[in-house]
Order: sequence, then structure tokens, then C-alpha cells
Amino acid sequence: MKKLFWILIISLMVVSFSMLAMAAEKINVSGSTTVLPIMQIIAEEFMNQNPEVEITVSGGGSGVGIAALIDKIADIAMSSRKIKSEEEQKGISNGLAIREFEIAKDAITIIVNPANSKINRIDSQTLKKIYTGEITNWKEITGEDKKIVVISRDTNSGTFEVFNEHILKKDPLAPSVLMLASNRAVLDEVGKNPDTIGYVGIGYVNDQVKGLLLDGVEPTKENALNGSYPLSRSLYLYTSRPPQGNEKALIDYVLSDEGQAIVEEEGFIRIK
Repeated sequence: MKKLFWILIISLMVVSFSMLAMAAEKINVSGSTTVLPIMQIIAEEFMNQNPEVEITVSGGGSGVGIAALIDKIADIAMSSRKIKSEEEQKGISNGLAIREFEIAKDAITIIVNPANSKINRIDSQTLKKIYTGEITNWKEITGEDKKIVVISRDTNSGTFEVFNEHILKKDPLAPSVLMLASNRAVLDEVGKNPDTIGYVGIGYVNDQVKGLLLDGVEPTKENALNGSYPLSRSLYLYTSRPPQGNEKALIDYVLSDEGQAIVEEEGFIRIK
């Protein structure tokens, strides 16, 4: 009889834990690989404080995240660019009332391998010529006779879209440009090849690479905030409607002192 009693108690405990697990609210966050490292830490800290919430965070690019939001696959989209009017209209057609939240500032940084010691700055015109194929050899810039290996983000990337608008002026990339799916992939490629040039969000810049001045302006917090750096931008979260409950609590947490400290710790620029 005693044995049966304990079997019943254990069974009830298993059922209770299962019901709690099933009851956990799930929030799916998707999109920009620039915003990704911020939101991964934010999600971890938020779940530690709110164990009833389960948050999944995945990359893929700003366009992927916004598309997932519109298609009602993601609850929150991460984006390193503003939503496009056609995306907003598609959301409206799908019955959404999309809301935008600026969470940080960024400075897209032009990077080369540290072994490329003869270059510390570049201007927008020269950069455009490199990416469109008009300049293909480092000898035109540094005097060294080496082919330039040009690295870009893919077209789903908000980082690419900002670079495309401000540097390329929407002219096509040279066919030889290597398109990669994340900031991390660009960083790793430039870090291991002395002949490369690429661009990443400022939070990714580390000792693997060397950041260049662009048009004579250094990519810094101050220059991003005052707008003097040519590739400064905002980073965003988007929701499909005015956020409520734990979605709102999560966004409030990102914008809190604690959340903004995480933004700064990840190498990006806090807005509060």
C-alpha cells in the first residue's frame, strides 16, 4: 500500500512538471545577425528572471526575420535596417499592425586583415570601386601587387542593404564578390586571409581584424551617435502588433538600464 502511495505521488509530480513545461509561453525571435548576439544574451537573462517563458533566437538576416514576422512564424523580428514600405503593406494585408522599437546604434565598420599594414583608412568612392569591380588589385591602393578578395553580406542582410544604399548607391556588385550569410562568417574570412576586405557591425570587430576610418571618420560610439560616421545606423525590433504580456516585458527589458548595459557589453551603442 505504501509503495502504491509513493508511485501515485511521483506520478502526480511528473504530470505537474509536464503541465508546467507545456504551459511555458514561447517567444520566437528571428532575423538580423547583427542584432543576434545582443538578443541571445538578453533572452538568456530574461529567461533566468522569468522561467515561465521560453525564448528562441535565430539569425538568417533582417529580411528573413521580417518575412517570418509577416508570415506569423516569428513573434519578434530583429532588423539592422528600417522595415520597407512594401513589407509594411504586406503585413497590413496579413492583418498585422507592425510596431517598431529602436534598441541600439551601430557603425558598420570596414575591415581588413591586420597583416595589411599599409591601409588604415579608405574613402567611399574607392570602396565602391572595389565592390563594383573597378579596382581589383591592392597595388592601386597600397602599392602591393595582390588581388583583392572582396567579402560582402548576402542580400537578405540589413547590413548589406545599408551598405548598398550608402556606398554602392544600388549599383551591382562585381560577380567575384564573395557573399556570406552572417557577420561572423565575414569576420572569420577576413581574419584568416590577408588579401580580404569586408564589413561588419561594430560589435563584431575584434583583434582578428583591423577597422578602417571611412571618409576620414573613425567608427566610434560618439561618431555613430552624432551621425558623422557615414555608415552609422539604428538597430530595431519589430512586433506584429502592440506588444503585450511577456513580449512587452522582453522589449522593456532590452530598453532598461540592464538591457542597455548588455547592448554596450556586446560592443554596440546604447541609446539610453
